[in-house]
Amino acid sequence: MASGFFIRIFIIFHDCGHYSFCPRRQTNEWVGMVTGLLTFFPYHKWKYEHARHHATSGKLSHRGTGDIWILTVNEYQALPRSRQLIYRLYRNPLILFGLGPIFIVIKARLNRKGAPRRERWNTYLTNIFLIVLLGVLGKLLGWLTILIIQGTILYVAGIIGVWLFYVQHQFEHGYFEGDEQWSYVSAALKGSSYYKLPVVLQWFTGNIGFHHVHHLEPRIPNYRLQQAHEQSALLQTVPHISLSQSLCALRYRLWDEQNMRFVPFRQTASFKSRKSRSNI
Repeated sequence: MASGFFIRIFIIFHDCGHYSFCPRRQTNEWVGMVTGLLTFFPYHKWKYEHARHHATSGKLSHRGTGDIWILTVNEYQALPRSRQLIYRLYRNPLILFGLGPIFIVIKARLNRKGAPRRERWNTYLTNIFLIVLLGVLGKLLGWLTILIIQGTILYVAGIIGVWLFYVQHQFEHGYFEGDEQWSYVSAALKGSSYYKLPVVLQWFTGNIGFHHVHHLEPRIPNYRLQQAHEQSALLQTVPHISLSQSLCALRYRLWDEQNMRFVPFRQTASFKSRKSRSNI
């Protein structure tokens, strides 16, 4: 339950980064920094990286900022065995969802290269606040208590967060294009899922399942996403993914540029054999 509320607070933090949660820009900034402290994320650093994600989502030439590592079939087959093994390990669910949340929290503590002064100081102050807060709580309640309770809440919420981000952009018929063919609208409607969750889970995740609506217009706050979806005939034509269907996304590992879909690792063998026959 606590991890569920943690996710809901993070969605508020996320909306503030788009200046959508509150009417006034400055109010969003303050609420974003406070919720950033509650969710262990520096507001300005995360806002920049997430804006890059929105601006480049679905672009083959701009992967790697604020998203999960994705290779195309051709890129994977061109790698040496050692790099293929590293990619396979990264995409293993035990690594991606087991170690992924820990890596994200650690990475959030570090400033990116070339970050402006305001962003750097926001990261420093966030880190200092968390050290002091956890230090005081550890002294009052005991370090083991803090580790078990706060650590578990943060870790479970991290797993949920990584899963949501994964399934929102990695489903069978997703969207990836080169710079010339890429379209912002197509990336939103074809490359962002409509994740249809049960009502309780939809509430805890702040309606982020309406991800196609969010990517089409990030200035719509989370509490208006469902309304926007239901009032648009176009948005309602987007295929939805149910909770049970989303589990199939675990097997999608590579982007097949030829067939415009995600495929599992086992299909790379058939691609390789077909390529060998064509060369003969």
